[in-house]
Amino acid sequence: MKYNPVPLFADSEYHYPMAFGFQPDLVPYLHEDDTVRPCVIVVPGGGYAMVSPTEGELVAERFYVAGYQTFVLTYTTNLLSAAPLGGLPMGELARAIRMVRSRAGEYKVDPNLVVLCGFSAGSHLCGSICVHFEDAAEDNPAYKDISARPDAAILSYPVITSGPFAHQGSFQCLLGRDIYERKDPEAAKLLEYWSLEKQVSENTPPIFLWQTITDETVPVENSILMEQALRKHGVPHALHLFSAGRHGLSLADTRWADQDYGDAHCANQLEHLQNAAISGELPLPEETKNALLHLFDAGNAGTDEANPEVSIWPYLALSWLNRILNK
Repeated sequence: MKYNPVPLFADSEYHYPMAFGFQPDLVPYLHEDDTVRPCVIVVPGGGYAMVSPTEGELVAERFYVAGYQTFVLTYTTNLLSAAPLGGLPMGELARAIRMVRSRAGEYKVDPNLVVLCGFSAGSHLCGSICVHFEDAAEDNPAYKDISARPDAAILSYPVITSGPFAHQGSFQCLLGRDIYERKDPEAAKLLEYWSLEKQVSENTPPIFLWQTITDETVPVENSILMEQALRKHGVPHALHLFSAGRHGLSLADTRWADQDYGDAHCANQLEHLQNAAISGELPLPEETKNALLHLFDAGNAGTDEANPEVSIWPYLALSWLNRILNK
C-alpha cells in the first residue's frame, strides 16, 4: 500500500534558504490492483510553521480504505519565521497535482478526479490553489501543459481570511512577521490576495468545508466567510459545523485520540532543522535550540479524547464526493 516518498523537484529546481537539505515530496498510498480510481492528496496543517503528522498518514489511510488512491504532501514551512514562504507552498501543491496527473497510468488514478483534503493552514494551501490555480505557473516542460486545478477540495477547520478573523500566525509565516504591522500598499495587496474568500470565482472547484463552532485557534467565521463567497459565485459546496471540539481534531476518532498517527514522515523538514541546529550549521540561541530539539517529545503531547460527533466528517465528505464526482 505505502510507497517511498517521491520528490517533487530536481535539486536544481528547489530553493529555500532554511531547507538544510529538505525537499518537498509526496508519499503515495496505492491499491495493488489495476482499478483506476479517484485520488485524494492529503495536505496536513501546522500554521505554515510545520507539517503536522497528526493529519497525514491516518487521513490518507481513511480515504484509501474508502477506495481512493491517496497521497500525503510534505511542503515547505517556516518554523523559525526566518524566511517568508510567499507562493512557494502553492507552487509545490500545484506540482504535486500535475505530477499525479502526469503519472495517472502508473498510479492508476483518474486524472479528472483529483481531490485535495487540507487541514487548517493546509486547508489554506488547498484553498489557495482552488482560487489561484491559473497563477501557478510551471516551467518544467514535463508538467507545464497539465492543469493544476483540483476537481474538488475538502477544507477542514480552514484558515481562510487575512482580515479580522485571521489566524495571524499562518499569514506571518507565509508573508513575513511584520505583515500586519506594515501599512504600505504592497502589504495590503498581499493580504488581499491570500484572503481566499475575496478570491473565489465561478471557476473555483467544488469545496466541502467543516469546522467546530468552538474552535479556539481559527475562528469559525473563516468557514462561514468562505461558504458565503462560494454561494455568491454559484460554486457547488457544503458546510458542516459541529457543536463542540478544539482545533486540530484530524479524524477525531479513537486512533487519533490514542496518538496513533502512523508515519511521521511529513515532519521531515523539522528533522532537517534539528540536525542543522545540532551541527551548528543553523546557529540559534540556546533556548530556541532546545525548544526546537524537543518539539515533539512525548512530554509535550496533549491528552485527547475521541469526538464522536465530529468523527463522522469523513463519511459526510465521502457522500458529498460521491455526488460531486459522479461516482
